[in-house]
Amino acid sequence: MNSLNDLYQTLETRKSADPNTSYTARLLQAGEDEIVKKIGEEAIEIILAAKGQGDQRLVEEISDLTYHILVLLVQKGIPLNAIADELNKRKK
Repeated sequence: MNSLNDLYQTLETRKSADPNTSYTARLLQAGEDEIVKKIGEEAIEIILAAKGQGDQRLVEEISDLTYHILVLLVQKGIPLNAIADELNKRKK
């Protein structure tokens, strides 16, 4: 999952980018409420895609949700490996 790490690092660098030219910087500047709103929208779009829009559309929507979740982690200062650590704790 190197691509998730790469994306997370890119999002970290976008914190200091110009919000006029970077969607990520604009989203981070807008704050938590806007980020979680986007997460909710993407979650609904995943449900719709799963219920009849095809596998490619589902992949696209899951990718959008993943992006927005990573933006939230960056905004909160939570490292990506915290998620991996939590998932490893849940292995039985």
